[in-house]
Amino acid sequence: MRILVIYAHPVDTSYVAALRDAVLKGLGAHSHETRVLDLYKQNFEPRLSAEEHRVYLDETQNQNTVAEHIALIRWAEGLVFVFPTWWYGLPAILKGWLDRTLAPGVAFTLDEKGGNIRPGLTHIRLIAGVTSCGSPWWFAKYVGEPHRRILMRGIAALCARRTRKIWLAKFNMDQAEKSALARHLQKVEQRFAALR
Repeated sequence: MRILVIYAHPVDTSYVAALRDAVLKGLGAHSHETRVLDLYKQNFEPRLSAEEHRVYLDETQNQNTVAEHIALIRWAEGLVFVFPTWWYGLPAILKGWLDRTLAPGVAFTLDEKGGNIRPGLTHIRLIAGVTSCGSPWWFAKYVGEPHRRILMRGIAALCARRTRKIWLAKFNMDQAEKSALARHLQKVEQRFAALR
């Protein structure tokens, strides 16, 4: 499977970087073809510009500024998002990536009246979120896990029918012992190694 790993963390030595490496090691067990899109290393501009907003519905122009990223999305059969949970959601750089790349003509199409959405990511058969979170799991559930809903419901609804979904979150990062963090990395690696 061709898998695009979208990575969003500014620190190379972070636990989230270790999560990314565990994902890639697991995917390597069955020779999945992977590409990593490191949003911070690329200095990705998350803000949708006034011009991009103006041409957002125009499929002949709305993809010009992020064409390389859209080409990667179209290449992929699976999308794996690796990121920290900040304020119960996606980091701004990742949310901005979604805003700018998953435009009409890429992630979805609109009918002539602009009301009905038709999925545009039907080539995507896997969507995964791998994240860390400082709060306990029950508090993340209490606030509704908006990042999980965006990826596992919102984006997944635009993908192929029966798209496989993986959600792996490490909670209580602020209190976690090294052994627990190491076990979670093994779990992540094993989960992705099991993908066929």
